[in-house]
Amino acid sequence: MVFRVDMGKPLHLNPPVTFNEKLQWLKLYNRNPEYTKMVDKYEVRKIVEEKIGAQYLIPLLGVWNSADEIDFDSLPSQFVLKCTHDSGSVIVCKDKASLDIPAIREKLKKSLRRKYYYFGREWPYKNVPHKVVAEQFILDGKGLATLTDYKFYCFNGVVDSVMLCLDRDTGDTKFYFFDENWNLRRYNLRGKAAPEGFTLPKPKGMDRMFEIARILSKGIPYVRVDLYNCDGDIFFGELTLFPQSGFDPNYLLETDKYFGQLIKLENMP
Repeated sequence: MVFRVDMGKPLHLNPPVTFNEKLQWLKLYNRNPEYTKMVDKYEVRKIVEEKIGAQYLIPLLGVWNSADEIDFDSLPSQFVLKCTHDSGSVIVCKDKASLDIPAIREKLKKSLRRKYYYFGREWPYKNVPHKVVAEQFILDGKGLATLTDYKFYCFNGVVDSVMLCLDRDTGDTKFYFFDENWNLRRYNLRGKAAPEGFTLPKPKGMDRMFEIARILSKGIPYVRVDLYNCDGDIFFGELTLFPQSGFDPNYLLETDKYFGQLIKLENMP
């Protein structure tokens, strides 16, 4: 029902063909227990450190089991709080002196009560412990607080492209796809509006970012590897197994089919 409402067409799983359909199939049948650690914003740090090294992790400032346990006095003037078990519960503190701490605790308590699994039936989230982590506040290479998200579309160690998310603080986020040779790929409805010949400067360290995405995605039919780049300093963001829970109508139809072809289900148990 949700698929039909969001996508405007029925869900086909026998066999699944499109990217969104195959994500639904993977939610139902690809039950690798390691995925629970991958989506846990605290536990995934151990995976990243083991595979590519701790230098790519945003420094950890603290981890707590409840909002009441957070020791704000021990935190610096700027930091980021996020829950380990969901998406969207990020709190960015740019000035602790003006922070409404009681309101922040209440907001985090609400997030900690939320059972994220039930929103899109993304089963890896079901058994993630509900905690709060604090990470260092980082700026981009120009001193800006709003970082560009680099989201790499990965298919069992093969990285097709990276999606750049720009202007997220303006309410008019723009999404552009580029391949490893830095060619614009017209994959999505919003990116379709880019004029002929449109491009963006290739960030310093982008080749290494593609390599990191290959390493982190090996052995996974599909995963989106999210990274940050601060003037060449690369930081891990998160691993996303089911973007938009597999209910994303913003891809062009040919893109939905193309990404679907890249997810290989033949050797799945």
